[in-house]
Amino acid sequence: MNEDNKNYVEPDISVICDQSKLSDRGCEGAPDWVIEVVSPGSQRMDYMIKLFKYRTAGVREYWIVDPGKDRVMVYNFAEDEMTEYSFHDVVKSGLYHDLEIDFSQV
Repeated sequence: MNEDNKNYVEPDISVICDQSKLSDRGCEGAPDWVIEVVSPGSQRMDYMIKLFKYRTAGVREYWIVDPGKDRVMVYNFAEDEMTEYSFHDVVKSGLYHDLEIDFSQV
């Protein structure tokens, strides 16, 4: 997923609402919502490189779930907002107003 269509990154979880973006090759264009789960070896990629790529590609919302730091960073690119939650919070989506995940139950 990149605006030049030559380089792409692969998210851990993605939500694509526009079915016309789906083909036999996968998602052609930006997903609406992307979630990355951080591992010790992926911190730089998830917090810097993928954050930049997803924002510039047109992803509307990006969650970084970081078990090592007990937090979830929610980037709502559509509203230009970032909210930090702990694993004891209920995390709400900025895109789907009735969607929330209680991380204390996960």
